Formats: sequence, structure tokens, C-alpha cells
Amino acid sequence: MSEDEGNRVERFKAEVSGMRLRDPALKRDRALLVFGAVLLGVGVAVAIYGYALSHSAVNDQREQLDGITIGLIGVAVSVVGAALFLRYSLAQFLRFWLARLTYEQQAQTDRVVEAIRPPTD
Repeated sequence: MSEDEGNRVERFKAEVSGMRLRDPALKRDRALLVFGAVLLGVGVAVAIYGYALSHSAVNDQREQLDGITIGLIGVAVSVVGAALFLRYSLAQFLRFWLARLTYEQQAQTDRVVEAIRPPTD
């Protein structure tokens, strides 16, 4: 890595810290990501339990309807868990992607400026 590139990296870090952006490694974001994954798993388990309850041969119609309701609650919990998991995992990826894109565009701009700068004698 050249000295100019090292200076550019340090400038980039200073500019990012000056923007007062949220730290991407917040405990709340990580906790919600894990919570979404847990909800997804729990929802699937509840849906399977509701399915099994509604298909028991010894149940009357009211118990079967209760099983269907429990199964639908499990599906709803799974959808919420999947949405939470997807939102926070994509947010983590997109933060990294945006920082990398910004750095690469700055490097490209520096190369273009250097190429069109008139030679000094």
C-alpha cells in the first residue's frame, strides 16, 4: 500500500467518524437479529404442534379448530421472525457495502484527478 493510499484510508476513517453514524455493531441490532431467528424457529414448532393437534383422531371439532388457530399463530410468529431476521441481516450487509462503495468511489475519483492533472515541470 502506497503512502498516498494510506493517507486516503486515514482520511476516510476520519470522515466517517465525523459523520456521527451509528455503530453497526450495536447490541440491540444483534439482539433483534437473534430474536428474529428464535421467533422463526419457535413459530415453526408452534405451527407443527397446531397441525398435529388439529389432526388427532380423538379430538372433536372444537379441539381441531383450536389446533388450526394455534397453527396459524405459529405461522404468523414465523413470518414476524423471518422479517426481523431478514431486516437486520440485510442492514448489516448493506452498511458494509455502502462503506466499501464510498471508499472505492473516492479512490476512483482520486485516480481520475491524478490522470487529468497537468504534469508539473
